[in-house]
This record gives sequence, structure tokens and C-alpha cells, in this order.
Amino acid sequence: MSARSEDGLRAQAGVLREFLVGHPGVGVADVGAGLACGRAVLEHRAVVLASAREELVEALGALASGEAHRRVTTGHAPGGDRGGVVFVFPGQGGQWAGMGLRLLATSPVFAQQMQACEEALAPWVDWSVVDVLRREAGDAVWEQADVVQPVLFSVMVSLAALWRSYGIEPDAVLGHSQGEIAAAYVCGALSLKDAAKTVALRSRALAAVRGRGGMASLPLPVQEVEQLISERWADRLWVAAVNGPHSTTVSGDAEAVDEVLAHCAGTGVRARRIPVDYASHCPHVQPLREELLELLGDISP
Repeated sequence: MSARSEDGLRAQAGVLREFLVGHPGVGVADVGAGLACGRAVLEHRAVVLASAREELVEALGALASGEAHRRVTTGHAPGGDRGGVVFVFPGQGGQWAGMGLRLLATSPVFAQQMQACEEALAPWVDWSVVDVLRREAGDAVWEQADVVQPVLFSVMVSLAALWRSYGIEPDAVLGHSQGEIAAAYVCGALSLKDAAKTVALRSRALAAVRGRGGMASLPLPVQEVEQLISERWADRLWVAAVNGPHSTTVSGDAEAVDEVLAHCAGTGVRARRIPVDYASHCPHVQPLREELLELLGDISP
């Protein structure tokens, strides 16, 4: 939602909250669609991320009161311009068993791009992307970086192809970690052949650092996390990613990750372990540099 002023934004949140309380039959998705497509875009803005009515009502109450809330992000931008379309590609961690299967069965565009990815990956892997997608949730394959990352790459670029088939063209692309490879392919900086090689060999190289580290997501601002690390885990933990105003990923020694998770549990902070046994985006992966430069040296963006 947006408004001309901060007071107006808070007032709008209060009105919307009262509307939702008084109209229990209105769905959360309908509210989101109405706000996104039917309202002017003004300078003072807020985003509420919620999947359930109770979450939305609670977060709107906090926004109306001017209180910080983990489901609310506020900001200021020039009004009157919706800007462009940005495709954002994430790193590992968003995978789930069965992802993409419905689109494989119903979208020829998605299925064709997935097949193209399968063929591009074939020289580098000995498994099938579609076969992995059909594995059960408890299968160990869902925690293997050298499988999960190429599979996620395939799903991401196939989703981009699907959006484009509907006329949604990105003005910019953005990627984090392995998502950078998908972004590079979608914007034309890498061919599919080179992108597939990059994601396959990069994820395979991580085997050399497995078993030494770990990662965790903390629902805290990066400044608090940096202070915590400097006081307790200097040179053992590092900030790996800043995912949002109240979401920070840490990476480092396995024992240090255990300790920070225990600390968070003891102080009421709901941190979670990321299901990997290595430490990305920190000095742990520095030894892979020369190997990757050699493996990918013949790629021409």
C-alpha cells in the first residue's frame, strides 16, 4: 500500500485492518490483488508479507501503530512511476519436493525450457532433473548441493521463460549466489550451455568444503548480527547474506553455527539452521577459487 505521507500510510493500514476484521469472507489474495492493481502508487510505501488472514491483520495493526513488525517493510520512493519489471533469482534453500511438477504437466513453455536445461546439463551430471523433482521430500537428494543447485537453476530459468511467454519482460535481473547464474542466462550474458556448465561445476566443487561448516538464518537486522558475531564468534562466523531488514544469514565453522543457534534459542530468537553442511559466502570457500577459475576458464560471456 502507499500514501502521500507516513501518517496517511498508517491510517490506510488501520482502515484496511478494520475492513478485514469486519469482512471475514474476503480472501487475502483478493486484498493483495486489489491493492497491487487498483490503487495509485504514491511516495510513502509499505509491504506486508502474509499468507494467512491472522498474520495480515496483526501486521496491519503494527503498521497502523507505527511499530516495527517482521512482516512489514516500509520505504519511500518517488511517486507516480511504477518503474520497471525485475526478475529476482534466489540462492539455494527454496527447493521443495514436487516443485514445478504441475507446470510441467500444464505449461508447454515451462516444459520445453526444462527439457532444454536437462539437455544442457547432460554432459555434466548423471541424473535427470525431472526425476529429481519427483523424489520424495525425505530423499537425501534434496540436501545435495551438486543436485539441488542445477535443479533450482532449471526451475528458475523455466519460470522466467513462462513469464516471458505471457509478455512479462524484465527490465533488469538480479541474482544471489547460484541465482546469479540464472540471471546471467536470462539477460543474455551467458548461453544456456555455459550457464549449465557453470552451475553444475560450481555446485560440484563445493564437495571439497563439505562437513566443515554450516549456515543459519537469523530474524535480526544485520547490524545486530554483526555486533553479536564480533563479541562471540569473530573469525568463526561471518555475515553471508542480508535478505531483508530483519533477516540475516550467517556462515562459518560448524561448531560456531551450533553455538549461535543455541544462543538464539536461549534468548527467544527464532533462528533456523539452513540444511547444508558447508559454509558459503565466507572464507571457507576461498580454497575453491583457483579450481573454479580453471574449470570455467573457457567460458565466454
